[in-house]
Amino acid sequence: MKKVLLAAWCIAVSLDCFGGGKLLRTPSVDVVPRPAEMTVSEKGVFTLKPSTKIVFASNDEALLNSARFFNSVISPSLGGELTVVCDGKKASKNIQVTLGTLQAEEYQLSVTSQGVQITAGSPAGVFYAFQTLRQMLPAAVFKGETASAIELPLVEIADKPHFAYRGAMLDVCRHFFTVDEVKTFIDILALHKMNRFHWHLTEDQGWRIEIKRYPELTRVGAFRDRCSLEPGAPLDAQPYGGFYTQDQIREIVKYAADRFITVIPEIEMPGHASAALAAYGFLGCKGEGYTVPDIWGVKEDVYCAGKESTFEFLENVLSEVVELFPSEYIHIGGDECPKARWKECPVCQQRMQQEQLKDELELQSYFVQRIEKFLNSKGKKLIGWDEILEGGLSKTASVMSWRGAAGGIEAAKSGNYVVMSPNSHCYLDYYQTQEVEKEPKAIGGFLPVERVYSFDPYEGLNAQQQAYIMGVQGNLWTEFISTLSHAEYMALPRLAALSEVGWSYDHRDYNEFKQRIKSLTGLYEALGYNYAKHMFE
Repeated sequence: MKKVLLAAWCIAVSLDCFGGGKLLRTPSVDVVPRPAEMTVSEKGVFTLKPSTKIVFASNDEALLNSARFFNSVISPSLGGELTVVCDGKKASKNIQVTLGTLQAEEYQLSVTSQGVQITAGSPAGVFYAFQTLRQMLPAAVFKGETASAIELPLVEIADKPHFAYRGAMLDVCRHFFTVDEVKTFIDILALHKMNRFHWHLTEDQGWRIEIKRYPELTRVGAFRDRCSLEPGAPLDAQPYGGFYTQDQIREIVKYAADRFITVIPEIEMPGHASAALAAYGFLGCKGEGYTVPDIWGVKEDVYCAGKESTFEFLENVLSEVVELFPSEYIHIGGDECPKARWKECPVCQQRMQQEQLKDELELQSYFVQRIEKFLNSKGKKLIGWDEILEGGLSKTASVMSWRGAAGGIEAAKSGNYVVMSPNSHCYLDYYQTQEVEKEPKAIGGFLPVERVYSFDPYEGLNAQQQAYIMGVQGNLWTEFISTLSHAEYMALPRLAALSEVGWSYDHRDYNEFKQRIKSLTGLYEALGYNYAKHMFE
């Protein structure tokens, strides 16, 4: 009898440790971005079981999205989804969710031996609480190991972001990414509690958004002769490119919204317009002879600022864009616009005389402000790269500072709202090590994780001026990045560092971050994300 009992005990212990029983709690609680306040109990656990319920006060669809998300994470291990109840009745051993008088993205998370209590200021805060719970799960959950129960450590968390805008930009023009690949990028943002996806949709080397009024934009402008943008690269057997239909755009916008991420589209103007000019030659100063470039770099051919037909075209394009994107902002680019064609163009020069503009910088300002008035008429706000400051900027436009922080500082001092995105700290297409011969191809530069983490978006501003800094954004330009795996490698773990700049600005600790990020990379691996390992070597 003793032998039988001993054997039964050994089987029970084996099942508990190796998948048939409980998946044991993580030895440490490592959350990225770092919560504002967190207390962890070293003893005790709460046990998630198939009988555990997720309890809401109402069947708000925005709340239910968070339950669906969490169920998608744990159901493979528990053999099914937790029951979702919308009656608000409190009972022990459940996950209880309530909305309270907190800030919109703020949440409180309490895990005791009797259950989980989530209180948040909005459905977004609830989603972030579930993201935190996700990072507290045993690593075995992400490997799909089956179990009768999952242990959670006992914690008390009070958390909220420092900045309202926490984003990342993906350039799908230099190289095209499929709908599923874009969704994966959005998933990466959601994991890091980022809430803006800046989608760079038009460029010299490719136009990626369907505009029904102008079909040549995608028939001609979405394709070029080769994938690689380096001089001397071989031509492709078939034209390289692609675009997103308006139905696909709506699908991605909803996918992001379900993760409390706002998609901000970028329609480049007045420069970086070669693909549009190749489709509709009348948009340029010369009027003909344009092609979609198959070499990276800034091109001299831009939208003609003198022709009324240019503004008619752009207003028609933007009219379709604003119907697809519910975002408050539309990004119009505004960067790297050479003025050579405008100086040679009699129509542009005539426009300058009529509007009493002293130079081509003021002509660009005229262009931007005219587009802004149109966007305002559609209920949208304009944001552009810091070159839109040149020649003068309206008080209502917002600036995304990329050429260092100087443009953002200037804009904030002038009372314009700013997203800080300087190449010195936020360009994820830069090399992560100085041993570039061992790395995938990048555009240049050197931006290690530690430098990203050290970024201070407020530097150079007093308290009053700091109020105009909306937040931070990482940029992933893809001149040399043609695959999702390469894009992931460039983004991770630097995006995690930037997420702490945006969320945990006033309570960061890089040495502690280095320890916590090790746990997060286990989740990267389980999810199949490719990430750089320089900071761990």
